[in-house]
Amino acid sequence: MTTRQARQDARRGLMPHLTRLCVRYVERFMPDPYLFAVILTVIVVALAALLVKGATGAGMLKAWYGGVWGSQNIFTFAFQMVLILVTGYTLAEAPVLKRAIVHIASKPKNQVQGALLCFGLSAALSLLNWGLGLVAGALVARQVAKRLADAHFGYLIGAAFMGFIVWTQGLSSSIALANTDANSPINVIHKMTGKLVPLTLTIFQPYSWVAAIAVLVLLAIAIRRMEPAQALEPDHAVFEEEKEPVAVAPVDKRTFAERLENLWILNVLVFIAGITYFWLSSFALNISSMIMLFTITSALLHRTPIRFIRAFSGAAKVSGPLLLQYPLYGGLVGLLGYVPTESGKPLQTLLAETLVTGANEYTLPLLTFVGSIIISLFVPSGGGHWAVQGPIAVDSALALGQHSPAYLGLISMSVAVGEGVANMIQPFWLLPLLAIAKLNVRQVMGFTIIAFLIGCMVSSAAFLIAPYAL
Repeated sequence: MTTRQARQDARRGLMPHLTRLCVRYVERFMPDPYLFAVILTVIVVALAALLVKGATGAGMLKAWYGGVWGSQNIFTFAFQMVLILVTGYTLAEAPVLKRAIVHIASKPKNQVQGALLCFGLSAALSLLNWGLGLVAGALVARQVAKRLADAHFGYLIGAAFMGFIVWTQGLSSSIALANTDANSPINVIHKMTGKLVPLTLTIFQPYSWVAAIAVLVLLAIAIRRMEPAQALEPDHAVFEEEKEPVAVAPVDKRTFAERLENLWILNVLVFIAGITYFWLSSFALNISSMIMLFTITSALLHRTPIRFIRAFSGAAKVSGPLLLQYPLYGGLVGLLGYVPTESGKPLQTLLAETLVTGANEYTLPLLTFVGSIIISLFVPSGGGHWAVQGPIAVDSALALGQHSPAYLGLISMSVAVGEGVANMIQPFWLLPLLAIAKLNVRQVMGFTIIAFLIGCMVSSAAFLIAPYAL
C-alpha cells in the first residue's frame, strides 16, 4: 500500500476498502456486457424449463424468436430509447453546449472535484432527459481526464454514470410518462383500470423527489471518499474524435446543394414547427414528445442542416452496443412471457407473484421495488420492464383494494426506481459511456456497485414509508 493510499484510507475510513473490494471482484468476474446478456438468456431458459408447466425446447425457441422479431417485439420501444440517447448526445455536442462543457471541465483542480462535477452534471441533466444526462457526464469526464493526467479515468466515468441513477425520477421517466398517455402501448395502468396517472402523482411526489435528493447527497459523499490512489489514463484514441471543424467554402463558391445544406432558416422552421405542435398538444410530455423536443432544439443550436446531420451521425455511433444487445433483451422478454399451455403461467408471472406473495398495502411497494431490481437484470429497460412486471404489480394492488391513481402511481414508481437502482450493477446502460471513454466494464463498475448499495438502502426506506403518507 502506497503512502498516499494509506493516508487516504485513514482519512476516509471504510469506503476505500469497500471500493477496492468491489473493483477487485468486478475485474475478476464481470464478463463483457454482450456475454452478460447471453448468460442471462441461458439462466432464463433454464428457469423456464424447470418452472414453466409444459415448457419445451421448440416452444422456448419460438418464444425467444417472437420477442426478437415477432409481433410482440420491442423494436418500436427500442428505437425510441436509441433516439432519446442519440438526440441527447447530439444536443450535448452543439457548439454552444460543447464550449460550456470544456469551460466547466476546466474548473476542477483534482480528480475528486472532477468526479463530483461529472456526477452532479449527469444527475441534474438525467432529471431533465436521461439521454442527455447519460452522455453529458461522460463528455465532461473526457475533458477532465484530458487536463488531469494523474486522474483515474474509470473513477470519473463511474461517477458520471452514478448520476444516471435518478433518471427514472425525472422528466424523461418512461414509466411515469407512459402513465400520462392513454395511447401508450406500455400504459399498463390505463389498460387495466382505464385511469391515467399524472406526473404530480409519480415523480413529483415526496417519496420520489426526497429520496432522489437523499441518494444524490449520499453518493456525493461516497464519491469523495472512494477516490482511488492509482491513475488510469485515457486511451489516446478517446481524443481522436475531437477533430477541427471542416473548413467551409466561401459563399460565392458554394454549389446549390451546399447552399441548401447551410441554409440555417430551414432548422429554424423545423424548430418553430416542433414547438407549435408541442403547444397544440397542450404541452404533453411523453417519450415521443421528448424525442421531438431534443431533436428540434439540437437542430436549432447546430444552426445549419449539414452541421446537425454530421453531429447526429456521430452521436448515432454511440448507440451501436445498444442496437447489438436490444434483440437479446427482446428475446429475454419473449422467454419471460412464454406460456406453453392455456392453464399455465409464464416465468415472469411466477417470479412477480412469488416476490409479492403475502404482501399487504403497506409492504407491496417495497416488495415490488425489490422485485424490480431482480427483473431489471433480465429486462434493463424502463418501459420494457414495466410491460413485464407492471401487470402483476397493478393486479396485486387492485386485489388489495387499492384503486386510487395515487397508489397505482406509487406502485409504478417502485418499479421505475428499482430499474434505476439496478442499472448500477447491470452494464446495459453503461455501454454508451464505455464507447465514449473506450474503457471496458471492469474498469468502471467496481465503483458503481457502491451506488447500487446506497440506492437500495434509501429507496427501500422511501417505499416502506410512502404508503403511510398517501
